[in-house]
Amino acid sequence: MGAMSVRTPSSEPSEVTHRAGFACFVGRPNAGKSTLTNALVGQKVAITSNRPQTTRHTVRGIVHRPDAQLVLVDTPGLHKPRTLLGQRLNDIVRTTWAEVDVIGFCLPADEKLGPGDRFIAKELAAIRKTPKIAIVTKTDLVDSKTLAEQLIAVDQLAKELGFEWAEIVPVSAVGDQQVGLLADLIAPLLPEGPALYPEGDLTDEPEQVMVAELIREAALEGVRDELPHSIAVVVEEMLPREDRPADRPLLDIHAFVYIERPSQKGIVIGPKGKRLKEVGIKSRQQIEALLGTPVFLDLHVKVAKDWQRDPRQLRKLGF
Repeated sequence: MGAMSVRTPSSEPSEVTHRAGFACFVGRPNAGKSTLTNALVGQKVAITSNRPQTTRHTVRGIVHRPDAQLVLVDTPGLHKPRTLLGQRLNDIVRTTWAEVDVIGFCLPADEKLGPGDRFIAKELAAIRKTPKIAIVTKTDLVDSKTLAEQLIAVDQLAKELGFEWAEIVPVSAVGDQQVGLLADLIAPLLPEGPALYPEGDLTDEPEQVMVAELIREAALEGVRDELPHSIAVVVEEMLPREDRPADRPLLDIHAFVYIERPSQKGIVIGPKGKRLKEVGIKSRQQIEALLGTPVFLDLHVKVAKDWQRDPRQLRKLGF
């Protein structure tokens, strides 16, 4: 750590230092984390959903720039644990925060700071070394006075907890405002080094996991009253259909939607199977867009009793 870097002026044009590292966005559910990830990466990678806690896996979006490569690690939301799963998610969150190079705390411009924000900010204050950027999201929803007040409140929040934001940036991912600026501000905070992933990569999630997430998102749409946690999706296999001409490939995907209780089965399947059919159609379109190939999707609903509390089931379902 103690090495000093001395810059000597040289007559030759200096090479731009390339930086590469990891950042994660934190914030209450619905603070705009996934939308921001997608705007930065420029393609739908993370799972955007208007339901809390749907991003379960470490989905990494990768922002490629000439001078830097930013790998976005998506951690599940931090919350007060009630189940084994909740505890496990919180442990994952804390380890991730300590390992990344930058933490972006997303706070929506249209909602006053609440206990949830304070809870996260307190946790952030405990992580001393990592630079923290406050990102005020959804600025398209408020006027400039409200935005100014929010920026002051955010600045104040850190002062009260005894730390300082490396930057405070207002953005609108939907309006695509300031998103580039955010990347400009994060880049210098990353360590110097070569790119960590090849140029073409947008995410290092195995495709199966991303497919499972898309199905899970579609299955959650409209099931407002059920706990979002009670659905897990496992993609059993993804195989190219045999005997297809090269110009007309088809990918067969077999997936299971797991729920905790038999009573939830009817809710996911819907009257005469109508809901499950809609889930199939919606997720298939998204999967085809993601993989760029036609897909045959075979979906089944299965009950895995109380899987959130059972370590063996949790392992089987990929947690």
